[in-house]
Amino acid sequence: TRFAVLVMRDEDKAEARKRFATPLLFSIHEAKGLEYDNIVLFRFVSDHRKDFADIVDGVEAADLAVENLEYRRARDKEDKSLEVYKFFVNALYVALTRAIRNLYVVEADIGHPLFRLLGLAEGGAAKLESTKSTLEDWQKEARKLELQGKQEQADAIRRDILRQSPVPWPVTDEARLRELLVKTFRERLPGSKHRQQLYDYATCHDEPELARMLAEDADFGAARAFERQLSTHGRKTWMPYFSRSFKDVLRQCDQHGVDHRLPLNQTPLMAAAAAGNVALIDALLERGADPEATDHYGWNALHWALRESFRDPAYARGPLGAVFERVAPARIDVNTGERLVRIDRHHAEYFLLQTMWVLFRSRFSRPQRRFLAAFEAQAILDAWQHLPAAVLRAERNKRQHLSSVLSRNEVARDYAYNRQLFRRVEQGWYQFNPQLSVRRRVRGEGGEVETWVPVFQALNLPLVAEFARRETWHMVNEYGEAAKLALCPTPIMMERTVAREQEAERARVEALRQAEALQREAAAARDKARAAAQARQPAWGTPQAKAREIERIRREIEARQAAEKGDKQAGKP
Repeated sequence: TRFAVLVMRDEDKAEARKRFATPLLFSIHEAKGLEYDNIVLFRFVSDHRKDFADIVDGVEAADLAVENLEYRRARDKEDKSLEVYKFFVNALYVALTRAIRNLYVVEADIGHPLFRLLGLAEGGAAKLESTKSTLEDWQKEARKLELQGKQEQADAIRRDILRQSPVPWPVTDEARLRELLVKTFRERLPGSKHRQQLYDYATCHDEPELARMLAEDADFGAARAFERQLSTHGRKTWMPYFSRSFKDVLRQCDQHGVDHRLPLNQTPLMAAAAAGNVALIDALLERGADPEATDHYGWNALHWALRESFRDPAYARGPLGAVFERVAPARIDVNTGERLVRIDRHHAEYFLLQTMWVLFRSRFSRPQRRFLAAFEAQAILDAWQHLPAAVLRAERNKRQHLSSVLSRNEVARDYAYNRQLFRRVEQGWYQFNPQLSVRRRVRGEGGEVETWVPVFQALNLPLVAEFARRETWHMVNEYGEAAKLALCPTPIMMERTVAREQEAERARVEALRQAEALQREAAAARDKARAAAQARQPAWGTPQAKAREIERIRREIEARQAAEKGDKQAGKP
C-alpha cells in the first residue's frame, strides 16, 4: 500500500499493468490529492517524447540555475498554441510531488533531453525493501480511495487483493422489503418464508404495525408475540456480535468487506454498536469500517447504539459511553435553505438531533399522547432517563434546558444563534424543519460524493409511511408536502383493508341512496293518491257536495251526543 504507479493518461494503464501487479495504478488526473511513500512514474516522458522535447528545446541547465525564474505569457493573448505544453508541465509537477520519500522514474528513453536538463542519470538496479501489506492495510486503503472518489482502484483492491465476494444471503434493504410486502399482502403467495422474513424485519427494526398486520391479515400467528419477542428475536441475525470471540465476524469481513451488509441491512459496525461489543468495534474500526455508513432509514452505528440505550437501562449505564466515543461522528452539517450550519459534538443541539433521528419512526408507528407524529419534551426526557453524564451532561438532561434548546431553534424564532432546526407543530410539540438538509455521502459513478439530502428524504419518510399508524397518515402527507415530497400512496400491507373499507363505504352509500329513492317513491305515491282522492270529490257548491257536507256534519253530531251520553252514565260532570 506504500507504492503507487502513475501514468500520463488512462490509455497508458494497459501497458503498465503488464509490468506492475498493484491495483494502485493512477493516471495523472486521478493522482491529484494523493500521496504515497513511493511513487513510480512509468513511461511518463517516453510515451510523450516529442511534447517534452518541444518544451525543453532551447533551454539549458544554466537557464534554470538562477535565483528567480521568470514566467511570461505569449505576447499574443489569442495564441493558444502553447496551452498544450502547460498540461505536460503541470502533469510532471503533480507526478513528482505525489512522492513522500522515494520517486522511481521508469523510462524507455533514458537519454531524453528533459532528463539531462534536470540532471537525472540512469540509476542501475534499484534496491527495494521487500514488504507485504496486511489485509487490514488494504481494507483501509480501499476505503480511503473510495472516499476520495477513486472507485476503480478501490474495486481493484477488493477484487484482486482482498478477493472479496458478495454476501451469500439476501439483504432486506428497502427494495427487497417492498418486494416481500407485495408477495405477502398484495399477491397473497402461499408459504411462510416471506412472512417469516417480514417478521424478522419487524422485530429487528421495531415495526409494530407490520407485526399486527402479519398476525391479523397474513395469518402469521407467531407475530402475536411481537412485543414479548422484540428484544430477543430482533437480535437473531446478529447474535454473534455479542460474543467476546469474534473471529468468525472478522473472517466474514475479510470475505465480503468490512462494511458488508447483514441480512437486515446492518453493517458489522452497526451490529457491534447495538450489541455494545467495544472490542469488536475497535477491531472493525482498525480495519477501516465506516462509522457514518447508513441503512435505509438513515441510521448509522451511533443511532443503533442509542436505540439500545433508550430501551435498555443496562446498556445505557454500561457500554454506551465507550461506544459513543468510538462511533459518534464529530459533527453534523445541515443546510437550512438560507445558510450552512455545523453542529459539533459538544453542542447541546447535537445530541438532541441524534435522539430525534432515532425516535422519528416511533412517532408514527407507536401510540402517542396526541396524533401529531411529533416530539414533546417529556418523550425525549423519558428516552434520556438512564443516560450517563459522560454522554449527556446532567444539566442538559432537564426539562427547562431541553425546552429552551427546542424553542430557540424554531424556524421563525428571533434569536441570534438560531440554527432553524425545528418546526413547532403545536404548543410544546416539535418536528424537524422540513426545509432542512443534511450532508451525506452517496455513491455515484465515480465513487462516493458528498451531497445535501432533504431531512425527510434522509429519514426515508415514504418508507416510514408504509408502517405508520392510521391516525398519523394525515401527518405523513403534511410533512411530506411541506418538504416538497410526493404524496405517499396507501401502504402495501393496508391496500386490501382500505379496499374493503372503501367497498363497504360504497355499499353503505348505495344502500342509503336506494333507501332515499324508495322514500321518494313512497312520497310520490302518497301525493298521487291524495291527488286522485281530491280529483274524485265533487266540486264545491254542487248538490252532491252539499249532501256530502250535510252527511259529515250529521256524523259529527251523532258522535258528540254518544260521548255526552256516556259521560252522564259514568257520573262525570
